[in-house]
Amino acid sequence: MQTASDFANLATEVIARCRKLASFSEDAGGTRRTFLSPPMRDCHREVVSWMKELGMTVSVDAVGNLRGFYSGTSPGERRILMGSHLDTVPNAGAFDGILGVVLAVGLVQSLEGRKLPFRIEVVGFSEEEGVRFGVPFIGSRALVGRVDEELLGRKDERGISVRKAIQDFGLNPDEISEAMLSDDVLGYIEFHIEQGPVLENVGRALGAVEAIVGQNRLEFTFSGQANHAGATPMNLRHDALTAAAEWILAVENLAQRTSGIVATVGFVEAKPGATNVIPGEARATLDIRHASDGARTEALDELIRQAESIAARRAVAVKWRMLLAQHAVAMDPFLTEQIEHAIQKAGCEVYRMASGAGHDAMILAEKIPAAMIFLRTPGGISHDPSESVHVDDVAKALECGRHLLTQLAASQKFLGRTRRV
Repeated sequence: MQTASDFANLATEVIARCRKLASFSEDAGGTRRTFLSPPMRDCHREVVSWMKELGMTVSVDAVGNLRGFYSGTSPGERRILMGSHLDTVPNAGAFDGILGVVLAVGLVQSLEGRKLPFRIEVVGFSEEEGVRFGVPFIGSRALVGRVDEELLGRKDERGISVRKAIQDFGLNPDEISEAMLSDDVLGYIEFHIEQGPVLENVGRALGAVEAIVGQNRLEFTFSGQANHAGATPMNLRHDALTAAAEWILAVENLAQRTSGIVATVGFVEAKPGATNVIPGEARATLDIRHASDGARTEALDELIRQAESIAARRAVAVKWRMLLAQHAVAMDPFLTEQIEHAIQKAGCEVYRMASGAGHDAMILAEKIPAAMIFLRTPGGISHDPSESVHVDDVAKALECGRHLLTQLAASQKFLGRTRRV
């Protein structure tokens, strides 16, 4: 087992590697790496080089997930998955998602060639953020069989479909079913920055995630009548944007007075978008989350009613469409308990928490036991270039991960598990 100094040195290397991957970007002067964009090739090339140095075999599945395999004590051993996503939001930091992949590679490196009674598969998911096609989790959806023709037909702002993007990357979308999980998978572990201020506020380096909140993403379109800004009296207007604006404030008001709800309007677009024209159409997105599916659904129903009421009163029309409906997901109790033991062995106090953000773990939990470990996020800042981690926290995460692998390797309860169907 490595010493504290060994983990500190490895943590420094992990952080440097994350920052290296941040340089592979669609934008000059910032990090933006969306689903199967050209910089993803550079990202793959870099991660593959690290994996091959450790004797791992590497492949890319038909939806673009990078998959590295570290063999076990004998051929045909079952496997445990570890990883996260390699895509980013626009103007991203260096650690969201990427840290989980690089840290998993670091854990394989920490084994120094030692074999366990299971294989380790490190997965770098091709897409989690939903930036390019408006739907998240394309990478992990493929592993649970949820990439369908509707998803493959979705188009980005340039009119390129998911199917075409896969083909342009040199992959065959007709082989996506081959990416699905098989019966030899024991479980999935994901390290991830918290992306919030909770761990920092309670003074903990690591958190054991017991559940991931449910979320809905929708798009609302308010339709009125475009008209001259100077010649149309205020009482005769059908202003789509003012209706959307009133509804946006209603979203904020409901979230502020409803315990546990977070709701965000993150995108607004007005058409025709001219200074001297009354907006005839306004589109706005809604992201709403809560750990209780019932509470979230009740709040969402109320916001839809308010949108319809505001639109009627302002003499405009409104329609909405669901982009994502994801129920709350509990993490695997056994793996979460093992994570708690590993956190304690790493010399940290245990802190159980819910994740307010969605993660690939919630998708894989549909089919296999899944669990997550959060790292403290300085300042609670994520999805921003100033996103950061403490090197000591990364060292503790690596130490926790090594303890976790050792515990699982010695657990007949874990090794004897059968896959859920």
